[in-house]
Amino acid sequence: MFKLIHQEKDTSARLAKLSTFHGEVDTPCFMPVGTQATVKTLSPCDLEYCGAQIILSNAYHLFLRPGIELIERLGGLHKFMSWQKPILTDSGGYQIFSLALLRKVSDEGVEFQSHIDGFRHFLRPEDIVEVQIRLGSDIVMPLDECVHYPCPQDYAEIAMHRTVDWARRSKIVFETNRDSALLFGIVQGATYENLRLDCIKALIDIGFDGYALGGLSVGEPKSLRYNIISLCLNHLPKQNTRYLMGLGSPLEIIEAVELGIDLFDCVIPTRYGRNGTAFTWQGKITVRNASYASDENPLDNRCSCYTCKNFSRAYLRHLFNAKEMLGSRLVSLHNVYFYLELMRQIREAIQRDRFLEFKKEFLSNYIER
Repeated sequence: MFKLIHQEKDTSARLAKLSTFHGEVDTPCFMPVGTQATVKTLSPCDLEYCGAQIILSNAYHLFLRPGIELIERLGGLHKFMSWQKPILTDSGGYQIFSLALLRKVSDEGVEFQSHIDGFRHFLRPEDIVEVQIRLGSDIVMPLDECVHYPCPQDYAEIAMHRTVDWARRSKIVFETNRDSALLFGIVQGATYENLRLDCIKALIDIGFDGYALGGLSVGEPKSLRYNIISLCLNHLPKQNTRYLMGLGSPLEIIEAVELGIDLFDCVIPTRYGRNGTAFTWQGKITVRNASYASDENPLDNRCSCYTCKNFSRAYLRHLFNAKEMLGSRLVSLHNVYFYLELMRQIREAIQRDRFLEFKKEFLSNYIER
């Protein structure tokens, strides 16, 4: 399921291959986010063109709309969205806990009010696993309790123990119905090192196909975030996939790869793209700005994506000012292409034992505006 291919000589960055029912994934890898069975503005053909190996979808959103029964009746999530490569489904725990006043958490599960129609639902961790198996997910994520920063240690401890209990219950129902899917455990514990280590130990005792770091990028200082990531990676099994959930600017990805993370997801490429901001090898640019009104250059002279090969910054700015949907689509396409090309070059640098050289060169050119 996970084969370590090469450990970079100067860092903890590593090359590996993750095998799933719908294909293999070369890591380090970035997963475009298709929350509602679609990566916003992009078609499956676009994702293939960009080089996507795996995408992420969200069980919570699909449970609410269009409903698991419909997707199952139409042949499962892969067929429903016409994507035949691997899919990781998130449990939706973060989205549920973001509802704040609209949900009630107990050791048994979560009661919440739909943000769509106001209808109330109750889901146990067992239900969340069954939903993802019915969707046909390649990688299943259990329900966990994510807390925001700052969080009092006593509540962070309650949430961590609840996450472990839910993981144990999820593993039981998963083993009964697993078919060909993989199940990852999620490490919680907020910014408290002892809680993170206790959670890791408990999850390893249960046993999972991979391990994810949750509850980060929720407002904590970056220095604290990377201390927690480094701490966790020093104690997680090296023979399993390590997945950093929801964190994903280019600079953050490079730092996390150096520490030994294998898998990433984030909405940043398409969210920024829909708002007219493009990621380039020189940094971010907001093409809606007046300075690009007559700029005949592509978004990025170093990029060979469809957008950069065919359209000027001036044209893209015109599309956004005219409120044409094509603008969002073209910049999102470029951003996803950029992210996946960044990962390809990272993998090449690791293979050649020159990751630190690659990082230095990238940082010398990339300006974080």
